[in-house]
Amino acid sequence: MNKLIRTPVFGRILGLGFGVDFGRAFRIAFGTVLTASSLAGSAVFASDTNLQAATSYNNMTLHNIDKPPIITPAAQRAMALLDKAVEHIRQGGTVAVDDFAKQAQFTDNELYVYALDMDGVFLASGGSSAVLVGDNVKSTADMYGKLFFQDMIAQARVAGGGVVEYHWTNPVDSSGEPKRTFFKRVGDVIVAVGYHPQRAVAYQAKGFLDEATKALITDEQEALGAFNRHDSHFVKNDLYVFVLDKRTGEFLAHGATPHLVGKVFSIQGKPMIGQMLKLAEETGRGEITYPWLNPTSGKVENKHTFYRILDNKLVGVGFYQRQ
Repeated sequence: MNKLIRTPVFGRILGLGFGVDFGRAFRIAFGTVLTASSLAGSAVFASDTNLQAATSYNNMTLHNIDKPPIITPAAQRAMALLDKAVEHIRQGGTVAVDDFAKQAQFTDNELYVYALDMDGVFLASGGSSAVLVGDNVKSTADMYGKLFFQDMIAQARVAGGGVVEYHWTNPVDSSGEPKRTFFKRVGDVIVAVGYHPQRAVAYQAKGFLDEATKALITDEQEALGAFNRHDSHFVKNDLYVFVLDKRTGEFLAHGATPHLVGKVFSIQGKPMIGQMLKLAEETGRGEITYPWLNPTSGKVENKHTFYRILDNKLVGVGFYQRQ
């Protein structure tokens, strides 16, 4: 089994104020770039020299890579709980960490607060990680061997906080899943709240595409407007709709980053419309895999997209594949 490598991603998310090493994240996450075959419709791997995709693969998607375009409800809840916990430590000092395991205000359904000091000693937790209290967790790894606590300490020392990703037990179903944790340093204490990001799968993307197609047929202008609004039902976590002009390859709608409207969809400087139309010439529909910015994680990930041709438009919905 190939080892799954998760890379810390830092973002200026609702005032957290952290930097991003996006090129490094992309290189570690992929090693090579997954692109689409121009004729066969299957995925092929390009060499490492094509990694400029991470910073220039359209001069489009990475305009604001330090701030994921879509902040999911789960992420908002986690950040709100973190802010509350941080303020509690600022007011009460280090001894106040004990309250994270005692007071209901520091939990929110499956979300909880935990804390460690800058030497790696685990101080408190309101959740399953309470078994670590008193231990030095610098050498503690997730299920894939990632020393994520070391990452947190290093980032807290340099930037005062950040976001780290690792695999941890989900208290909802006791499975080991990717977890994204926001953290801030208060003096010598690191306060953290993590959540398990929801990721769409293939059948959900297909269902979303069916719904989007029906909406376009019913009222094109209303549908395009809805596709471009983050608060519409056509944007749900990492699922969103995009629409291309079949003749020009320009975006008519993009649910994650509406500022792409009017720009040509291209990967590594190559317009994608011709390739996508080629794959769909017999049935009017197709599917393709390419690297693209996940609007909920702020990371470039492999995206598998299902699409249909509708009059002079191409409408698509994709899902981000687990690494």
